[in-house]
Amino acid sequence: MNRPDPGSADQGANQDDAVWLDLVARLESDTPPPERNVPNPSAGPARPASFQDFDPLNLSRPAPAEGRGAVPGPEADGQEAPDTLSGPRDYDVEDDGGDFVPEEPPSLAGTDPLTMLAWMAAVGGPVALLLAAMFWRSAPLLAIVGIVAVFVLGTVYLIMKLPQEKNGDDDGARV
Repeated sequence: MNRPDPGSADQGANQDDAVWLDLVARLESDTPPPERNVPNPSAGPARPASFQDFDPLNLSRPAPAEGRGAVPGPEADGQEAPDTLSGPRDYDVEDDGGDFVPEEPPSLAGTDPLTMLAWMAAVGGPVALLLAAMFWRSAPLLAIVGIVAVFVLGTVYLIMKLPQEKNGDDDGARV
């Protein structure tokens, strides 16, 4: 293996800098790279590919003098600029004139008391456990087990009240 002398300056760094500067100079130049002689029987005369061939946003062109961040539009290519540029969000939604008014929810006064109690147990059980963990850290084990039992019983009751059969005519959508 070929190793440089420890007393000499690092020659590899100087060579890397020269290669880097050459690469940057070639990328910034406007002259096309030399053609490669790769035969392509299906294509016509070979044309060198450049970054501008793959630049849909015209980023390779220098910015105009009045604004450094402006990207030249189609008029820079000799094309006419469209009156308005339209995109996927440049449209107006047609309003049918009718406003949606949801129906009034049913009153809770007519709800089955046992179902309401089961919902309070199913929702209130985890809330009570969270509050006990935050504020009542020395809660007796019997209270914690009782809260868990009430939660489980309420949840089981609500699951048992679910319909057992699916109506074949109902797809779940409601108009």
